[in-house]
Amino acid sequence: MEYPKLPKLNLFGITIAVILGVVTAVVFYQAQIRGFIPGLNIKLPVQSNSETRTIVQEENAVISVVDKTSPSVVAIGATQKVFNPFDPFSVPKSQNSTIGTGFVVSDKGIIVTNKHVVSDADLHYTVVTKDGKKFEIKKIYRDPILDLAVVQVDGDKMQALEFGDSSKLKVGQTVIAIGNALGKFTNTVTTGVVSGLGRKVTAGDPFSGSAESLDDLIQTDAAINPGNSGGPLLNSAGQVIGVNVATTEGAQNIGFAVPSNAVKKIADEFVQNGSVSRPFLGISYRFISKDVAIMNEVPQGAYIQDVVPNSSADKAGIRQGDIITKVDGQSVDSESKISQIIANKKIGDSLGLTVWNDSKERLATATLQDMPNQ
Repeated sequence: MEYPKLPKLNLFGITIAVILGVVTAVVFYQAQIRGFIPGLNIKLPVQSNSETRTIVQEENAVISVVDKTSPSVVAIGATQKVFNPFDPFSVPKSQNSTIGTGFVVSDKGIIVTNKHVVSDADLHYTVVTKDGKKFEIKKIYRDPILDLAVVQVDGDKMQALEFGDSSKLKVGQTVIAIGNALGKFTNTVTTGVVSGLGRKVTAGDPFSGSAESLDDLIQTDAAINPGNSGGPLLNSAGQVIGVNVATTEGAQNIGFAVPSNAVKKIADEFVQNGSVSRPFLGISYRFISKDVAIMNEVPQGAYIQDVVPNSSADKAGIRQGDIITKVDGQSVDSESKISQIIANKKIGDSLGLTVWNDSKERLATATLQDMPNQ
């Protein structure tokens, strides 16, 4: 069978057609841009500047917060006597160093920082404001549970920061941290977001060599470095929503802050009374989870590692090796359960304890005392 043959391509005709098409397009375009062909306005695409406006707005918000709040952020310094080890008869010299950050919460010269920043009772502490004014710290309240401290200086007319409501924080919202990074870069500003809520960590600081086990913290990717400790974590409205603590060892882009609602309660009491009173049981314990309890054939609860002499727990007969299984009838089913119950009590309130030891259970009653100032 013979198939019909396809016609041969006319290359000359195709070439002429392409040339005519190009010439026509050029003539049409030249006529259009010279206005000879009205009604056709060919516009090249223009990039929208809405994205640029958004970026500028975000930058202006951060700048506005920093301008508003940074005068209230202070450097905490320590003065110690330094001896010349090669000259036993030399006179000791005073050496000053910046070891942390704080922020003003009252125009009466009351400042919040971390406890580990001012933990050494033998050191002499000072406050230096952004404009270079230096004040001696006259009074210190140290709270070991939250790693917070409230200090007072003689300065007046100091600009206080406003507290925000940390219970309304949302993961992903913008936060701003201000502090004295590494103890030498004063008023360093870093930004980030709330990365997580309700975190429990053991946070340390190389300046003090201390470590604290802290509950219910705000996690952020805003850079928190040694020296930032005690500085404010701010929202985009310039309100304090947390107090920065030193990051955990080896962490990258992970910092933590004590929620503002816990801080505000202590700061307000100090502003009003000049001191802070908190109920205190007087125990150090390790939580025994359900799995660990089953493996060791003991009940779930708080295994007592140490009892403070003459404390409420000591007077109630609590001893090392006891396991507290219930507090006021509530099972000790989490590491923070005892502290949560005590936080809702007052000094002088009674605390009913169910205690297990050596396969025997007993009841005890502790009368909560005032927490000693550390």
